[in-house]
Amino acid sequence: MQIAYLGAGTWGTALANLLASNGHTVKAWDRNQQMVRLLNRTRKHPKLNFELHPQIHYVETLEEAIRGADLIVESVTSSGIRPVFEEIKRLFGPALPPIVITSKGIEQGTGLLFYDVLLEILGEEKKNSIGCLSGPSHAEEVIKNLPTSVVCSAYDPELIKLIQTAFNSPHVRVYPNSDLKGILFGGSMKNVIAIACAISDGFGFGDNTRAALMTRGLHEMRKLALAIGCRNETLFGLSGLGDLFVTCSSTLSRNYRFGRLIARGYSLEKAKAEIGMAVEGAYSCVSAYELGKRWDIPLPITEATYRILYEGLSPEAAVKALFTREIKEERL
Repeated sequence: MQIAYLGAGTWGTALANLLASNGHTVKAWDRNQQMVRLLNRTRKHPKLNFELHPQIHYVETLEEAIRGADLIVESVTSSGIRPVFEEIKRLFGPALPPIVITSKGIEQGTGLLFYDVLLEILGEEKKNSIGCLSGPSHAEEVIKNLPTSVVCSAYDPELIKLIQTAFNSPHVRVYPNSDLKGILFGGSMKNVIAIACAISDGFGFGDNTRAALMTRGLHEMRKLALAIGCRNETLFGLSGLGDLFVTCSSTLSRNYRFGRLIARGYSLEKAKAEIGMAVEGAYSCVSAYELGKRWDIPLPITEATYRILYEGLSPEAAVKALFTREIKEERL
């Protein structure tokens, strides 16, 4: 296939390289034109020490990337997905190939998952032409061909098969799952819990604390997921528990590294600048906090993380508040 790839961050670069290695021709675009020119010149992403596949061609316009494509794969930022697809609609109208979402986030203000954002922009007639790919998958390991399992979803079974065919490789195993919303939600909210775990680790609270945050964080994810129409069991799969584990326990995760910087006393903006890439958990934390209020669902870990990042609450005070809450029966 000819594939239009939108986004040249580390994740976008790793997946574009995977697709090219699978025999597809990839035209890759990024809003950062300086990065596009750098990748064309050096054939190496500055944060990934790896020679890129020759079948990846970096282009400077959306129109050039998408024209003639059989499939669009996006890896843009949470805040950038709406303006990018509004521009795509302006350029092409409804005449678009199937779209695969790989970004992980929940839109601020609307609380929409990215599938619903794209439907709002492109129209309900595209509901069976949008799928997603998610799961525990560090870019730094995918590009080195380390064994990885992910999950894909769509409402059209044929699109699920297409996504599997495009991404499956000897090193990347793609499982199908028809719960599109659950896959998108799990991959988004786990970043919020990862920031909480990293802040805890940064203060030396230990493995016991991290285990508590991950377990109770998964409980928060499940409660909110059910409220917005996801399947409960999806949160125990690759895009829920699997992605939660890898993101909460690895310095390869930018969300985890971001949380460690917050624990060291960095401000929100200074920590983002130090990471140098989008920190989706900091963005989705606002959305998850807003959704909890909208649905009247207590999300104590999410709320504590939000207050640390945006209201100046100290991590020590947040932990004290969490451990002095009323204890209720554990329900799974």
